[in-house]
Amino acid sequence: MKKKVLTTALVLIISCSMAFAQSKTTTKEKQSTSTKMEIVKDSVYYTCPMHKDVIMAKPGKCPKCGMTLEKKTIKMTGTKEAIVKYTCSMHPEVISDKPGKCPKCGMDLIVKK
Repeated sequence: MKKKVLTTALVLIISCSMAFAQSKTTTKEKQSTSTKMEIVKDSVYYTCPMHKDVIMAKPGKCPKCGMTLEKKTIKMTGTKEAIVKYTCSMHPEVISDKPGKCPKCGMDLIVKK
């Protein structure tokens, strides 16, 4: 009986430590794959078709699933003025390019962050 209890406790300790170690590895992978890129005119980046949060500066394979990364290009046109969007604080799905009132509740629209 004591042997079963000790074996069960040992298995639980090992499995918990493995799960904890795996969660730390996953967190490090997420940090390394989600690199912030400065958007420059006609800038090119590579992303996974399945994992849109994976963004790389160079072509290669997705670190999560191994798929080939797809090339994406950001084309900047027009002036350098920022486009301001307005939204309702109660209804974030309401988006407008002009200030005004929310059509659902009548509150003033605020600048979307």
